[in-house]
Amino acid sequence: MKSWQPIRVLLIDDEPSIRRALVVPLRELGFQVSEAESGEAALQLLRTTVYDAALLDVNMPGIGGLETLRQIRQSAMRLPVLMLTVRDEEEDKVKALDLGADDYVTKPFSTRELIARIRAAVRRFKAPARAADAPIEIGEIRLEPVKRVVTKRGQTVHLTRKEFDILHCLMSRAGRVITYSRLLAAVWGGSAREEIEYLRTYVNQLRKKIEDDPSKPTYLLTDVYVGYRFVSADMISPEGEPEDEKHADAMESQVSERMR
Repeated sequence: MKSWQPIRVLLIDDEPSIRRALVVPLRELGFQVSEAESGEAALQLLRTTVYDAALLDVNMPGIGGLETLRQIRQSAMRLPVLMLTVRDEEEDKVKALDLGADDYVTKPFSTRELIARIRAAVRRFKAPARAADAPIEIGEIRLEPVKRVVTKRGQTVHLTRKEFDILHCLMSRAGRVITYSRLLAAVWGGSAREEIEYLRTYVNQLRKKIEDDPSKPTYLLTDVYVGYRFVSADMISPEGEPEDEKHADAMESQVSERMR
């Protein structure tokens, strides 16, 4: 039996107050946290130390968060990287995701949300590779790529070819945000990257077929101004980490206040 190993996180942020607000609760929850106050310092640490995930601020002096991400992806293609952003940085969120960020968290964020996003990214990173033609089952939705069949609660859902391709693209990357331009390019080709309204029409039709209440989707979610994500299995049926929940609740207001 393998012994339990803590998740090793590299926190990259130039603001000492932000780092203090995050380091204490993460360490209390059993994470091993290293700090870097710049992208340059983070890249040096990554040359000598192995991490399970990185939290990277978008806006930093020096080479900045996006350039740091680009350089991380040159040497550590699969390292989960979560971007720390603010509410009006939609353009930076899209750029970060297109550069290979795994997810983003918007300040001020809750301890619970941050922990959930870190754990989800690390689970995806460590999960065994799934065959491209293997069926995907999340909640009550099952997609079979070879047969091009989708069922919900065992009943066939009749999709058009494009609806199936959109759903396959999202379900095969469940839990991750897929930007509008990337989804359009994957389904229609690179020339369709700007046809966002066209994509929204298809997504609305798809929701009518797979959601119990299309106006309140539980599977196919919108990240406003950024893209879409299909929920991952653990988001629907969380495994539950009661000790984490207790600590997160205790520190929630303290961390949120420091993040403002």
